[in-house]
Amino acid sequence: MKLDVIKLDAKKAGSIDLSDEIFGLEPRADILHRVVRWQRAKAQAGTHSVLGKSDVSYSTKKIYRQKGTGGARHGSRKAPTFRHGGTYKGPTPRSHAHDLPKKFRALGLKHALSAKAGAGQLIIIDSLDMKDAKTAALAKTAKELGWKKVLIIDGSDVNENFARAVANIQGIDVLPSMGANVYDILKRETLVLTKAGVEALEARLK
Repeated sequence: MKLDVIKLDAKKAGSIDLSDEIFGLEPRADILHRVVRWQRAKAQAGTHSVLGKSDVSYSTKKIYRQKGTGGARHGSRKAPTFRHGGTYKGPTPRSHAHDLPKKFRALGLKHALSAKAGAGQLIIIDSLDMKDAKTAALAKTAKELGWKKVLIIDGSDVNENFARAVANIQGIDVLPSMGANVYDILKRETLVLTKAGVEALEARLK
């Protein structure tokens, strides 16, 4: 697959050959769904918690005699049947993460990249090098390029000036190549890769 390469000023900077094994697959929704579900489950805090019978504060004295009351035989106000009693088998803090093979995760990333390429939502940019960290100038450039909800993936490191300039622009996020993931790619309308980002991703996924 061949795509045109542009510069930050929208001028052409040649073309690039993309690997069909990474950018030319037929996207499968089931694979993407499994990887996104794994990501979101791993990110879930799992801090939900309730007070059980042993956690609520009440006297341990038997509340009334065992027999002769005509009522149920209770021994504690902590029982779930009473108001302010402990909850029976309520949620406790736990991890929601589950296992997903490394090869399957890599396959999911390939399908996410292929989905963007196939939909015409992939842009290749020469580099993110900026002399000055000026947000206003970058915001103007993004508007001219039509970038609204964009994820930009660079090589191993993101240009420091670019990272500073883009920090306050709503709708534009930037990641190094190691941070590339299925959820963030699918969440944005447009995916922008630098040439260094393409090389890093192809090296990572081969």
